[in-house]
Order: sequence, then C-alpha cells, then structure tokens
Amino acid sequence: MALKGNLTLLLIDAALVGAGYYLSLMVRFAFDVPQEFLVFFKLTVAGVIVLKLLVFSLFRLYKVIWRYIGMIDLYNVVKANAVSTMCLMVGLLLLRSPSKDLVTIILVDGLLGLVFIGSVRVLVRLTYEQSRKRRFSIPHEAGFSRKKRAVIVGAGEAGEKIFREIRDNVKVRYEVIGFVDDDPKKVGLQIHGLPVLGSLDALDAILQRESLDEVIVAIKAVPGAGMRKIVEICRRHRIEARTIPVLGDILNGQVMINRTRPVKYEDLLGRQPVKMDTERIGRYLQGKDILVTGGAGSIGSELCRQAASFGPRSLVICDNCENSLYDIDIELGQTFAGVNVVVVPVLADIRDPRRMDTLFARFTPDVVFHAAAYKHVPMMEAHAWEAVENNVVGTLNVLRSAERTAVDRFVLVSSDKAVRPSSVMGATKRVAELLTLAFSAEKRRSVIVRFGNVAGSEGSVIPLFRRQIERGGPVTVTHPEITRYFMTIPEAAQLILEAAGMGEGGEIFVLDMGTPVKIIEIARDLIRFSGLEPDEDIEIHFTGLRPGEKLAEELVRDGEGVRPTAHEKISAIVAETYDRAWLFREVEGLVECASRCDGEGVRSRLRHIVPDYQPHQNGGAPA
Repeated sequence: MALKGNLTLLLIDAALVGAGYYLSLMVRFAFDVPQEFLVFFKLTVAGVIVLKLLVFSLFRLYKVIWRYIGMIDLYNVVKANAVSTMCLMVGLLLLRSPSKDLVTIILVDGLLGLVFIGSVRVLVRLTYEQSRKRRFSIPHEAGFSRKKRAVIVGAGEAGEKIFREIRDNVKVRYEVIGFVDDDPKKVGLQIHGLPVLGSLDALDAILQRESLDEVIVAIKAVPGAGMRKIVEICRRHRIEARTIPVLGDILNGQVMINRTRPVKYEDLLGRQPVKMDTERIGRYLQGKDILVTGGAGSIGSELCRQAASFGPRSLVICDNCENSLYDIDIELGQTFAGVNVVVVPVLADIRDPRRMDTLFARFTPDVVFHAAAYKHVPMMEAHAWEAVENNVVGTLNVLRSAERTAVDRFVLVSSDKAVRPSSVMGATKRVAELLTLAFSAEKRRSVIVRFGNVAGSEGSVIPLFRRQIERGGPVTVTHPEITRYFMTIPEAAQLILEAAGMGEGGEIFVLDMGTPVKIIEIARDLIRFSGLEPDEDIEIHFTGLRPGEKLAEELVRDGEGVRPTAHEKISAIVAETYDRAWLFREVEGLVECASRCDGEGVRSRLRHIVPDYQPHQNGGAPA
C-alpha cells in the first residue's frame, strides 16, 4: 500500500515538474514563447523530469508514509529542489554561451517546482487529517463524554506540544480555548490559531468569563508562588488544575496529554529543574553494573529509574521489603522493555554480612548507591539498637563487601540530621559518613551526598497530613516554629547522580535545599489544597517536639569548609580525617551495646564517636 502510494506521488511529481518547466517558459516570455524555445523545451523536458526525480529520490522524498508527512519532509523538498536547480545551472555552464533567457527559465522553474512539489505534500497531509477526523468523529449523542474545555498555562515549547497532541489526536477529548503566559510579548499573539489570552494575572477573569473544566499547567519551571496562585484560582472556581511531570517527561522531550496529572503539593515548592551533565553521568553509568541498596524505597527507587535511563549493563535492586521490591521490578520491566539493561531484584538484608558478600561476589558492581537506612527519628529513639544495626552495621557490611570486590565508586546517601545530631537516627547516619570516609581509597571513589527531606517520601509529614485531612482532622504539628528543608524526590535523585559523577573520593557533597519551610505552613497549604480552610474545616493541633527532633536542621557542621562545585546546586565539603583503627574500635563497642539492646549504652558510645551529638535536647525521654 505504501509502495503504491509513493509510486502515485512520483507520477504526480513528474507531471508537476513538466508543468512547472513549461510554465517557467510562459512566465519568462509573458505567455508568448518564441519557436526556438518551444523546440528546446520539447528536446529537454524528458531529461529535466528524469534529473529532478532522481534528485528527489536521493533525498528520499518517496520513502515516506503519507499520513506522517511533516516539516522534515518539506525541508527535504526545499533541499531537493535547490540541488536539482543547481544541477541544471551546471549543465548550462557547460554550454559555451548559455543564454540569459535559459538562466532565468531555470531559476523560475526552481521556484515553481518548490511551490508545486511542496503544495502536493501539504495537500496530502491535510486530506489525510480531514478524512481521519471524519472517521474517528464520535458524536456526544452516542453516549461518549463531551470534550473538556481547557486553557493551557504556558505558551512555550511544552504548551505548544500539549496543544498539538490535543489537536492531532481525535481520541483526546479536549477543547483548548487559548493560552495564558506571563511573557507580555506573547499576549495577543496566536499559536496554531489560538490566542494567548493574557498573563497569569488575567487567569481569574478568564475562568469567570469562560465555562472551563480544566487548567493545564505546561511550564518547565513554575515558581512555587506561581503554582500556588494557579491552584488557588482554580480552587475558587472549582476547576481541576493539571500539570506535566517536569523532571521526567520534559527533560526527555516526551510531553503528552495523557501524562498530565493533577497538581500535587510538591509542585507548590517551586523547585527548579536540575541541569544535568548527562555526558559526565553517562561516563560512569553507561555499560556498567550498578547496585542500589534500599532500591525499593522513595529515594532508592527513583535512583533506579534515573540510573536505568543511562544504559547500564545491569541494575541490581537490593531491598528487604518484598512488596516494594516487586513493584519497582515490575515498573522498570515495563518502562525499559526492549532496552538492553538487565534489572535484577534481590531480596536481602544489609545487616547480614554473608548475604552482602554473596551478592557482591555474584554481581561485582562497578557503582554502588547505598540508600538503605532507617530514617524515622522517633521510632529510632525508641529502638536505638535497631538504628545501629541497620545504619551502622549495615553500612559497614556493604562497605566491606565493596572493598573486597574492588567497587569503583561508592555513594552514601546521607541526611541533614547527621549534622550536629540530636537523634539516634542522625548520629548513626554520621557514623555511617565516617565509615564511608574511612573506606575511601585511591582506587575506589567513596563519596557522601547529604541533603534534607524529600517531599512525599515514606515517613515524611506530607503523606501524614494528607491522611489526617482525609479523616477530617485534626492535623498534628509538633511545634509552630519547626522548619525543614524540602526538595522533590526526582530532584534529589538527579543531584545524587550528578554529585557522584564529580566525586574523586573523600568528599561530602551538600545539595542546595533552598529556604527552610515552616511545617505549619505546609499543613495549612495542604488543607487549602484539599478545598478546605484551616482552623475552620480542619483543626491544627500542636503536640510538642518528639524525642530526637530539632526545631531546625542544618546541612553543614561547624568547621566544615564548604566550596562550590561545577554545579550550581551542589557544594562540596573537604571532610576531616579520622584514625581508621580508632573508629573501628569505637564502632565495635557501639555494636556490642546494640547487640544487648542497650539504649543508654548506644547513646553513650555515639556521643564518644560523634562529639557534637546532643541527645534529647527537646526533653523527650529516651528508650
């Protein structure tokens, strides 16, 4: 069918080339062509047609599927016509005394050929689109839902792609009435025939004037205040706000209407997309064997998703939670189906040294991302020995196995709670940092990436607040002045990959977390986000700081020298050195206390290893 269609197109082109050549003579001589030129036309028309069709074939004008004829094909038409005209001009130059009339005829023929050949392809595409729309037209009376009326916020690349898909895909039941954009130069202009209706300040008036169902936010980097304003306006008009997953599809160039999702609270943080050095990351991930511990958790699973996109040879996902491990295995298997990367889920516990040795010996990873850890502060205060077993002993087991199998790059995912810790969890993460630095060697680049909370991760306040709101409240906040750093899960994973690529060994990388956010403001935002009012529909109760909690977290310890890196969102700390033998002796005593479930002994040993650890400064009772 395609062969028959392209043969038809070739015959049409042949007729048009001949017609264009003849018309060029008529244009040159004002439709009164001298006899000698008519004779010349008859002698050369067949040659001109054959020459042009050969050039057209070289530019693959007859290797297209009609329904997909687009701008690239029109660009090829331009190039093919230019080359064929140049060939004819060269032929004239080979004549001893080319006539100026013949030069003019060939130039006019080139212009007419471009118009004729290009117009045919445009007509073919338009004809197909019209027949397609008629074929797939679904009347509302047939029981199908009516089209949703929407406005697109963002008259840029992403907004144009979203609209183009809505326009071209008749199965997408949307009717876009226009765009909204804060660039004043765009207001009043049109995109594909639709107007840019106004700025973001005009959105409220537009929603009052128009009967709309949705607002689609299609901007690569929406400031938090801007997204908050959009959501608030939509909430007042009872209209759903949807957005595109910025850090995924936008960076990959895959913007599709079926990938839009309702705006989430994380979007209100206004975190800017990460500028990734894909070449540097690819150099240490592509074709390599990668192991991610805690690979089924919030950060670990996102590391797996993003690392897999860089084409490693194998990706080993280690976790001790079977359900979450199963989920991420199925997800990656579907996402990367047909891609030459082997995904291996491994159900294992990092606290088992023999299991770690077996795992490393079997897969011999080149790169290890150690994200497995206990992170829940109050729970670890009540079970201090478990924090040691997982965060300290588990890290030590992974480090020793990595040393035995000559791992090239080891990355510890750490926490801001390791800085002047007030909790067992933070102190054990600091010990994990010290152990990682102790295992850093010339042939193995061991680095640490330290950052704060990630919005929406397991155990964070955002999922807790959502559950409390769903139950009708109250929403519980520990203290009216408590603040935390927040970033999104995809952003954290991208910056971890970036930092790991620039590490030479022995560094602590600190991620730019922006401005600390008051937890009380998060609670209020989430209540309003649910269409309710704080203190009216949902009460907020203050419960007091929990054991191990601080009012504010820090990212850098006193005395740690911070220097900038090549990435604007990553700083590096040149870590102080510790005596490895002393550290191992102290950790051995710590582990002995943990084996006896001795909470006070654990805290005492932690204070000795981490001098700036100050437990229970909030007055909470230890276990």
